[in-house]
Amino acid sequence: MSEPRPLDPLAYGDGRPGGHEDLGRDGPGGLDRPGNEIFDALRVAQVLRIAGDGEGAGDRPLVLDASCGEGHFARALARCGHLVDAIDAGPSAVDRCRALGGGPRYAVAEMSQWRSPWLYDVVLAVDVLFRVLDDAAWRAALVNLASLVRLTGRLVVTDEDAPGRVARGDRVLHRPAAEYRAAVEPLGLRYGGFTPYGFRESRVGFHVFTRTS
Repeated sequence: MSEPRPLDPLAYGDGRPGGHEDLGRDGPGGLDRPGNEIFDALRVAQVLRIAGDGEGAGDRPLVLDASCGEGHFARALARCGHLVDAIDAGPSAVDRCRALGGGPRYAVAEMSQWRSPWLYDVVLAVDVLFRVLDDAAWRAALVNLASLVRLTGRLVVTDEDAPGRVARGDRVLHRPAAEYRAAVEPLGLRYGGFTPYGFRESRVGFHVFTRTS
């Protein structure tokens, strides 16, 4: 896999703000600053474990951080040697990410609309899909992200692992793994299971899919 060329700013769309703008905001309620720091560090470590380090592959892993918010995960992966493309629908969020630098290439784009001239070793969507309440928009985003995963690559999305849907207020809709599988498995990705965050009472964790065909 050759190192990709820079992203083309002319190809970017505009859209609504989104993404994990503050890593700790999705944690258990009432966390103080040290608690948020621990929660963030645990999740970043899990992302790195899932994404891998490319050892023996001869190339640095190529990752897409979808709806990157403030770019915390994107920068953490870049610091560890990954090649990172990061997108967000909010122009102001992307502007802040670019100002912070840190290695990733940023673009303004909706998850359902991002197109890339290359496929990714890992496509990552952290704490964002359960904020997409409209089913058609959720499916369009998920299907497009799945289409960007290379053969043997992984799609990593976060949600709860309940047997059915769980609404939390009017801004969050957790969907069961069965709905993710129904959308993704016909596209040639195999479900590899659920890994919870494992932090206090949080019920969210990582659903991992691997492209097999």
